[in-house]
Amino acid sequence: MSIKKITTNSLLKMKVNGEKISMLTAYDYSFARLFDAAGVDILLVGDSASNVMAGNETTLPITLDQMIYHAQCVIKGAQRSFVVVDLPFGSYQSNSEIALASSIKIMKETGAHAIKLEGGEEVADSIKRIVSAGIPVMGHLGLTPQSINKFGTYSVRAKEDSEAEKLKYDSKVLQDAGCFAVVLEKIPALLAKEVSESLSIPTIGIGAGKYCDGQVLVMHDMLGINSAFKPRFIRQYLNLETLINGAVTQYIADVKSNDFPNESESY
Repeated sequence: MSIKKITTNSLLKMKVNGEKISMLTAYDYSFARLFDAAGVDILLVGDSASNVMAGNETTLPITLDQMIYHAQCVIKGAQRSFVVVDLPFGSYQSNSEIALASSIKIMKETGAHAIKLEGGEEVADSIKRIVSAGIPVMGHLGLTPQSINKFGTYSVRAKEDSEAEKLKYDSKVLQDAGCFAVVLEKIPALLAKEVSESLSIPTIGIGAGKYCDGQVLVMHDMLGINSAFKPRFIRQYLNLETLINGAVTQYIADVKSNDFPNESESY
């Protein structure tokens, strides 16, 4: 399906038509421009910026203003892609008024197209309030990294029947609250299949198998910028860490040997 500009409506049509949705994280203008030109449907300005851009161990430290900065950079590189921005930890959990204020601040200061937040029934009131203000919301269930201290591990979620039933229930709650899509992270593939088939909104999987309506990966994982992080759900399409190391090593050698710049590279 050839689309000039991805919208919530076109994403819904992609689900109906059985066309898979592609989603990648982006945190700056340059990569956003490259991903957009390649045809990625959704660019997620993820709170994973806390890890891959700032070097933190978890997503918890990143602030709302830092997320806004990254989103401002990404939106400038996006011509076709739909840009979603994560609400960071602490910017929405307190109550629905704070959640709405954080969402409005992101939309006004970045020009992004939607926000994403983690959680199920406990955030339904916030979702309703944000959606009622005209802001599209993407949900996030399964492994929710902002709750890592509660879980204590990044292992697969919803393997037990009780948690699986809660996830299925929460997915319906998010849809009824007005979410236009929901991310399913690190849950069994057959559970993701059941949820995807039960919802009229698209599901985006990460470590949730092939039956979701779309897939998302962190760009650093997909491109092999952080090659030490290799859980089974990641397919590494490049090994940029090795390529960049080789290029930089060669540059250093050329500078040291006075080979760079040569006469053709001088004025």
